[in-house]
Amino acid sequence: MKKIILSITVLALCSITAAFAQFTRPISVGLGGGTTINLTDLANVEARFAGHLEVDGLITPFISVGLRGEKGWLSGHGHLSEFENDYYGLQANGKIRLGQFLPLPDNYSYYTLKASTLSRIASNIYIGAGAGFIKNNIENQISSIYYDAVTEQGGELTDDLNGMQFVVPIHLGVDIPLGRTLYGPQWAINVNYQHSITTGDNLDGVINNKKDHYGYVSIGVKYGLFHRQ
Repeated sequence: MKKIILSITVLALCSITAAFAQFTRPISVGLGGGTTINLTDLANVEARFAGHLEVDGLITPFISVGLRGEKGWLSGHGHLSEFENDYYGLQANGKIRLGQFLPLPDNYSYYTLKASTLSRIASNIYIGAGAGFIKNNIENQISSIYYDAVTEQGGELTDDLNGMQFVVPIHLGVDIPLGRTLYGPQWAINVNYQHSITTGDNLDGVINNKKDHYGYVSIGVKYGLFHRQ
């Protein structure tokens, strides 16, 4: 019985090793920045800055799971009122790339050397989604006219200007690989659009009948760890 268990374990490890031999860098780190766009009750958009750090792990060459930390600013105005949110965010997400559905060869290492530049880029177009939290730090100035309009519609102003709320981020983007090696590129340029939907309504300190959400357009660089020569 012990021999059978040992044999199964060895076969499983060999299978995992064979799978990861198709791509040498199952873990990557990334750094990027870009523009945030608020979609809140005070919806006159003011583009602001945000930056992020992320770590991604590959399950297959084209499916990944990861963590992303984000620091940024949101601001908007309207109805003689304005707000600014100096926020922090943390999320877990999963992404699936177009290459998962393309008829690529079984030998991924061979593919990375022979594929055209367009094919390599196209195979790394992805969509993704996740879950996380955002920590607010809101400062706002609300006019009495807007306050009256909000309360007449059943809304309110909140004193919870530094609270946390749950968010659902949706991603659309592409990893543009740089260079060619037998085991795939070690560097990539990342272009990403993240749309974060809150389950609450408190990115601006105004709670009304619509959920607040915001967009984040970014460009960054990714580096694959554990480089094989």
